[in-house]
Amino acid sequence: MPTIEEARSWYPGVTRPVNNTVSTNDPVHGFDHVLRVYHLAERLAISEGADLEIVRAAALLHDANSSVQIATRNQSPYGVEEENRPDHHLAAAEFAYQVLNAEGWSEERIAAVQHCIRAHRFRENTEAPQTLEARVLFDADKLDAIGAIGVARAIAYAVRAGQPTYAEPSLDFLQTGQKMEGEPHSAFHEFLFKLVKLKDRLYTATARSLAEERHRWMEAFFERLALEAKGEC
Repeated sequence: MPTIEEARSWYPGVTRPVNNTVSTNDPVHGFDHVLRVYHLAERLAISEGADLEIVRAAALLHDANSSVQIATRNQSPYGVEEENRPDHHLAAAEFAYQVLNAEGWSEERIAAVQHCIRAHRFRENTEAPQTLEARVLFDADKLDAIGAIGVARAIAYAVRAGQPTYAEPSLDFLQTGQKMEGEPHSAFHEFLFKLVKLKDRLYTATARSLAEERHRWMEAFFERLALEAKGEC
């Protein structure tokens, strides 16, 4: 079973012991995100009766080996930047095979971890979570995108991509989710496009219960943000 300390070396924003260099930090998908997902996934797995070893390995590996993509991708508008890393879950699944195979895991259990990783993305639904373990990882990853942490990550991602925290969404965006030419993708846009929908996409009863309070906090923040940005309060 991979350890947390071993997993640190697979993510940006950590010191490499070989040459003592520090890779580019990712405030959204860095190791702090991985640790939160790991602990949430443990909690869900215990509550739901999932295989803890599969879930722990999948949580530690679910964004692994994407540091090169993170360091080299274009700093394009928020939302488009996400589209520039469409295969990170596939790269992570391949990396998971290398790690677990070297540890002597069976092909069946490696495949179970890989399925969890391939099925965890919100924007990529070609492989839906079919197992309890995959649903646990999906839910843990999405819980980390809502609530107070979700607000912080949305703002960090927007700022990193050179986008505003708030911009007035166009009517087209509100109706279709498609931005007009030149329209920014603010943190508020991401809230409307993705974050507000997450609690209804969760699979496990435990995650849905946890999501209720997180969703209320997040929704209240973005509602207040819009009012203050327009000078209405």
